[in-house]
Amino acid sequence: MTCVTTSTRRSELFTGDGPDQRFSGPATGDELPMLLGFLADQRATLELKCAGLGAELAARAVEPSTLSLLGLVRHLAHVERQWFRRVLANQEAPPLFSTPESPDGDFDDAVSEDPQAIAEAWQAWRDEVAYADDFARRAPHLDIQGDDEWRGTVSLRWVLIHMIEEYARHNGHADLLRERIDGARGL
Repeated sequence: MTCVTTSTRRSELFTGDGPDQRFSGPATGDELPMLLGFLADQRATLELKCAGLGAELAARAVEPSTLSLLGLVRHLAHVERQWFRRVLANQEAPPLFSTPESPDGDFDDAVSEDPQAIAEAWQAWRDEVAYADDFARRAPHLDIQGDDEWRGTVSLRWVLIHMIEEYARHNGHADLLRERIDGARGL
């Protein structure tokens, strides 16, 4: 990965090798492809922020926070699973990284620098992303609904917008975490 650190504009930094392929989804047309495009862009941003790192993914932000890039990957796998499998598809899908004893285990227990544990977190995230994309593409319309304990009745449209917001917020965290790890900055 190329990490330019001499530029003065963050938009010119941290784009990897070659042109930035994010943010290429449709800007006009039907709502579903547009929403899925924005969500794909945010997911790609998370991957970009984590690119080239191994054990450093478990590095914590600052005490007492348990925030880490690995925790973000685990948390976003959980969030994808929660909204698409549990709420919209009404599946009995147990939590991936938390338990009743450790309800914030996606972050709190993301301490392993073991390459296998990191690979498992990425695989869980990729599996949940694939399920979510397939679910959204197969849905007959954006107004299908599911019930959530926190939010009540939600539509697929609401979930997609919420997921874009969820990733955008956590990608801001990823910016700061990555810069703290190795100085890499950018979009």
